[in-house]
Amino acid sequence: MNTTTNNIEVDEKRKQKTVRTLSSVYNLPTVPIIVFEVTKIIDDPRSSAAQLGKVISKDQGLVTKILSVANSPLYGIPRRVSTIDFAIVILGFNHIKNIVIALSMMDAFKNFGGTKFDQQGYWGHSLVTATAAKRVADDLGFSFSGEAFTAGLLHDLGIPIIYKYFNKEYNEILEKVKNGEKSFVEAELTSLGTTHGEIGKILVDRWNLPVALSEVITNHHTPSLAKNDQELVAVIHLADYMTQKLGVGSFNWDTNYEFDQSVIKTLNLGSEEYVENFVNSYKDLFETQLDSIKF
Repeated sequence: MNTTTNNIEVDEKRKQKTVRTLSSVYNLPTVPIIVFEVTKIIDDPRSSAAQLGKVISKDQGLVTKILSVANSPLYGIPRRVSTIDFAIVILGFNHIKNIVIALSMMDAFKNFGGTKFDQQGYWGHSLVTATAAKRVADDLGFSFSGEAFTAGLLHDLGIPIIYKYFNKEYNEILEKVKNGEKSFVEAELTSLGTTHGEIGKILVDRWNLPVALSEVITNHHTPSLAKNDQELVAVIHLADYMTQKLGVGSFNWDTNYEFDQSVIKTLNLGSEEYVENFVNSYKDLFETQLDSIKF
């Protein structure tokens, strides 16, 4: 039986086959140990910033990444953050937790690239989207900027999974877009019966990560379909769109990215003209962002 997603016919049998294949894969990255350690400390009301800093400092690579992110232009911290202890004080426990989750997940996928997968472009895009989402959430007055960073970094998680475990279909998708298919999402639906968003959802559900993150990953291209956490989904969609619109941190998988007009109402942005001006106001920040993050 075929169904329709955003006016694209989906082969249910093909989709079920894709989901079964992914369900049978046992060597998918697991949640890094440090995520459990950090979560345990943060969930204990008796824990101190010094204890949290000590755990994170066991992984100096992670410390370097956290400081790099905290000092990046889009992140918006006015003072230089030079130590993990100061980062914890200025950002807070929960915000640090969100950064650790996101960066640890990113690290778990660092070896998923290959000669046909633009690993540098993919992670550059993910980092710009993450920091932009955090900044936009702050600028619009939302309290979920930490969650926005995590969701922005992991929103395209399904793409390297397609490359790794569905390589035949991955190359087929590339060919379809090259030969005129409107978008990568449409090519995904015809080749896999599902999208990188839905594939990413399977992973975050398996990792037992927050439901809001699952909602964002599933619907970051189609925020109007989100049933929960609509504002967070809309912020990620807007940040993702901004990378394409401004041509900074963009990724080829977002070719022909369509802006979902529902975001205007969800985020109280007023009009298309206002959105245009809002996006362009970030141009200078975006242009300095990629150079500031060295991983």
